[in-house]
Amino acid sequence: MNKQVSYWNPYLEVLPRERLEALQLKKFKRILTWAYSNSRFHRALYQQAGMHPEDINSWEDIRRVPKVEKAMMKPIQRKDPFPYGDALCVDLDDVCVFRQTSGTTGQPIYQADTWQDWEWWTECWATLLWAQGYRPHDRVFLPFGYNVFVAFWAAHYASEKIGCETVPGGVLDTKSRILKIQELQATAMMATPTYVLGMADTARNQLHIDPATLPITKITCAGEPGALIPSTKQRIEEIWGSKVFDHAGATEIGAWGFECSCQPGALHVNEAMFLAEVEDLETGELLTETGQKGKLVITALDRFAQPCVRFDAKDIVEIGDEQCECGRTYKLFKGGVIGRADDITKVKGVLLAPSAIEDVVRSIQGLGNEYEVIVDKKGDTDTITLKVELTEEAANSSTKELQGELTTQLRLKTNLGYNLEILPPNSLPRYEVKARRFKDLRKKGI
Repeated sequence: MNKQVSYWNPYLEVLPRERLEALQLKKFKRILTWAYSNSRFHRALYQQAGMHPEDINSWEDIRRVPKVEKAMMKPIQRKDPFPYGDALCVDLDDVCVFRQTSGTTGQPIYQADTWQDWEWWTECWATLLWAQGYRPHDRVFLPFGYNVFVAFWAAHYASEKIGCETVPGGVLDTKSRILKIQELQATAMMATPTYVLGMADTARNQLHIDPATLPITKITCAGEPGALIPSTKQRIEEIWGSKVFDHAGATEIGAWGFECSCQPGALHVNEAMFLAEVEDLETGELLTETGQKGKLVITALDRFAQPCVRFDAKDIVEIGDEQCECGRTYKLFKGGVIGRADDITKVKGVLLAPSAIEDVVRSIQGLGNEYEVIVDKKGDTDTITLKVELTEEAANSSTKELQGELTTQLRLKTNLGYNLEILPPNSLPRYEVKARRFKDLRKKGI
């Protein structure tokens, strides 16, 4: 049986901008009307703002629609219809999939999906995997512990949908996962950048296997920034001898962004299924020019059980060039998700993005994959402590040159000085899902 299915959509993915934007406006009005008509939460929000869906007839009108933040979802859940509460737009009997956010930013949010919504999730992932070169001949290994967090559930079903042989590695430990990849000759896998690097350390140091000798040719990363940070991408690709692709999404939103096989150093927004706006961090003004950085506000255009309409994702993105070599007309975000608005902070009067520190650490040979940043205040003065690990190869060497290079590059890339702690290998915590390397103790009043 021929199971070849194409997920290159020559109609949607190369639509002229004016036709694509007309489609987005039509879909936006549809999901807005649906949310107003069926969600107690959305209807109250819009009525309080003096807005009705019939008032939205142009792109300029969209800016009148109130935004939704994760904090607004917490008090409306855990009540009837339990556990989703006031944002649910369908009968509870129609909900067939439960997921929740990872909880890394506080109380998790419950996400309801109908079977139609889950098919939409899978379609989003099938689109991005096809764009990254996944084909039916691939054997895809998922080294991930499946649970109530959405993680790579949709990736699993999308891999099956496009015809790949899909191998779940959820209950295995890291060593067993590496050995299973070797045994089955898996050609692709998906995980967070942190875990991909952690797997490489385990392969080399515990199993004495060079990751580059394994048959993996494609790695899709998600869950945290990293796969589009140049030094991190380069490090992963060199260690594994594989192409590394980035993806962006969230439980409340869906799989909205992907890097294609051309590796343009940017994410395509899947604009047939999402409407992405970029706002100035301070003024809230809509940004449209190449090179401008701002906060992502996003709408999932085809998700109905628990709609995502003008959701403040708090992801920081930079508007990229008009078009990629691949021919897609979709909007590009250069460097992917640069960081979180919650993490972009002023230290000694300088705006600091944690991704800039990662780019420096991962670019220096002799430093391991893990690091930790602690921002604190002593009296009226901000302090930054950066803890880094040595590699096994550098553990017995002098750290003077490494420390000097690290100090220079940090000053050059971030305009700040750091208290450096260079530690032996395996001194810092390891993460399988989202890493928590940046700690701002000032926000906790310590």
